[in-house]
Parts: sequence; structure tokens; C-alpha cells
Amino acid sequence: MLEIKLKDAAVPSFARHETFAPRFGWLHKAYTALRDPNMGSEVFLQQEAPVRLGVGKNMVNAIRFWSYAFKITAEHPRGANSRAFAASPTWEARWLLDENGADPYLEDTASLWLLHWWMLSGPSYTPTWWVAFNSMSSSRFTEDNLTETVIRQVRTSEWELPVRTSIAKDADCLTKMYARRKTHTGSPGSFEDLLDCPFRELGLLEFAGTQKSGDREERVWQFTNTARTSLPARVIAYTCLDYADRNPALRQGGSIALARLANEPGGPGRALRLREPEIVAALEEVLIRDELELSQGVGQRSLVFKRPPRDLAWDVLDGHYGNVRQRPGFPDRETWYREYPDAGRVMTSRREGRMDGQLTLTGATA
Repeated sequence: MLEIKLKDAAVPSFARHETFAPRFGWLHKAYTALRDPNMGSEVFLQQEAPVRLGVGKNMVNAIRFWSYAFKITAEHPRGANSRAFAASPTWEARWLLDENGADPYLEDTASLWLLHWWMLSGPSYTPTWWVAFNSMSSSRFTEDNLTETVIRQVRTSEWELPVRTSIAKDADCLTKMYARRKTHTGSPGSFEDLLDCPFRELGLLEFAGTQKSGDREERVWQFTNTARTSLPARVIAYTCLDYADRNPALRQGGSIALARLANEPGGPGRALRLREPEIVAALEEVLIRDELELSQGVGQRSLVFKRPPRDLAWDVLDGHYGNVRQRPGFPDRETWYREYPDAGRVMTSRREGRMDGQLTLTGATA
């Protein structure tokens, strides 16, 4: 079992969200703006961006950050002599968010699970989120617990330590993103609550009461262990194959132990809060004879893939959405990145394990 360290899975990026959890419609808004020839790659840098996007200035920065964090955009230098960064849509954004894509308005909860996985997958631009799902010693925690754990992980990673309040803002934003709020009647969540942040629909986190800390009350949060009824088997299988693809030695085919998929930091078990039997049950639904199989070895079961796991992953995932890639006019990756070569270079860098997270997401226009 590999013990993945924060510095190997994420890049130092804290409190870039302007305290806003991702809201319904933001990602589609970003993709549409970047594809609009009247706005394009510099939309987030423009003074009129709030008017063009129909949000406040701080929300422009938040939309930019979340688009980047979910791997919907790639950031790249605006020009040879500029310190600012422009943005381009990734092929994954075209596949998911285009009007002729898989789910442009995120009406299928499977898409929220997919975005959640993309956000946590390396390189993750949300290290506080990565620590919460992968490194916490307990499923119950307070925001102070999470903040302290992140601080320890940052020190171990030898990153420059951000101010504590930045990490605390991340911890607060994480709970706002995933935990449903109670209404005045005491019932958890509402339609308006889900519109505020659709990721609460995943049911990954819940309020578990309060506890005394000195002279103040601290909120306690708990990762849930209920059945993931809104998580399709094909999305689970996609995450398993996508995780295998992150090992260069497995990119032409091979096998990976189910125990690793369930328990390894950075793996789908921790990210999706799934146990090994749940992963097995999902994989059994999507097995492909002579291409994707389960095998029983001495003391462990493994997922065996006879083709490149990335290809299999997308075949499996695309099937859930009616085979988007087979629709007329849909571009393959190579064609897409000929149109957006800067994004293509960034995505190649990510795939090769080179971190591009030193980009500053401050909206500078220099």
C-alpha cells in the first residue's frame, strides 16, 4: 500500500475561493464564456468580467478558481512578457459542459461525483480538501481539527506555510460545500440549499453536533458511511481505471489490487467514501470480457485491464451518458488541443506528473 504525501498529490493553493463554495451554473457559465469569441481566454482578467458573467467581482474570482480546481480549465501565461494567466477550456469541459455534451447543466448527480473526483485527483489544487478526504485520522472532525491536520501536512511537505486563517477559510468552505444546512423547521436541506451548492446532494458530510473547546462551542462534522445510491457503477469504475492510469507502469494495461483502490490515499475508496465490497459490486456491473475483469490471487483480488486504463475508463464513463464521443462533430483530444494548444501543453504536463500549480489565481492584469 502506497502512502501518498500531500506534496505528491497537490499544489499549495489556499483560500482562492473567496469563501464561496461552487454554485449551480458556475462551471457552465465559465465554459460558455471561454468559448465565446467576444470574451475568450482572458474573460477572467477583464474589468467588465462581472457584467459579462452576471456576478459580483469576488464571484468572478471564485468561478475562475473552481473551474481550475475541477480541471474544467487550464491556466497558462497570457503572453511572453506578462505575469498574468489566461484560461482555456479542457477537453473534459467540452465533453461534459458543451450544449451537445454529456450534462451541461449538471442535472445528473453522477456528474457531481465525477467533478468531485476530478477535483481531488492529482494534481489537486484544493489541498485542504485532499487532506480532509485522505489524511484525517477520524471520520468525525471539527474545522480546527482539519486546520491543524493541514498545517502539519504542509510542514511535512516543506511548503511555505500560509497564514492559519487561509486554511481555516478552506475548512469552513469545505463544510459549506458538502454539508446540508438545516432549515428553520429543523429539517436538513432544501431545494434552495442545493441550488446554493449542488455538491451537498452527494451526502458525503453531515453536521454531528457541537463540542466544547475552551469557552466556545465548535461544530462537529462527520463523513457519512451510507450507501451511495446516487453514484452509478460506471462512475466508480471510471475512477478506478483513472486512478490506475496515474501509474505510468500501468498505462498500457496491467492490474491493481482492490485493496489499494479502496484504501490508498488518493484512491477512489477514500475520495468517494466507499468500502471494498461496494467497489467490487460496482465493477462487477461493468466488466468487459477479455478487457476488464476481476481476478482472485493469493490473498487479494485485483482489477485486471487488458487495454490502456485511460481508454477503458472513458469507454465505461461515456456509456453512462449515451456515448457522447460518438455524436457528430465531437472532437477527440488531439483535435481539441489543436484549437487550444496552451491548454494541451498544461494537460500534458499534468499527465506527466509535473505540477503547474504555481500559477497565481489572483486575476492580475499585468
